[in-house]
Amino acid sequence: MPYISIEIGVLTSEQKKELIGRLTATASEITHIPAQFFTITIKELPDENFGIGGKSIGEIKRCYKG
Repeated sequence: MPYISIEIGVLTSEQKKELIGRLTATASEITHIPAQFFTITIKELPDENFGIGGKSIGEIKRCYKG
């Protein structure tokens, strides 16, 4: 069974639903493996739990919002 895992910031329920659907459909189309065999997991990471260049994503986003 194919397994796809994605780590990303916090998403809405609608975003998760769309992401799962599109990932499954695209992977199935490319691999020619039926969609029902795919397992998808989404690991949500709050913005304060990861960073770039010594700053958390939350800090970076606050700078861009001004």
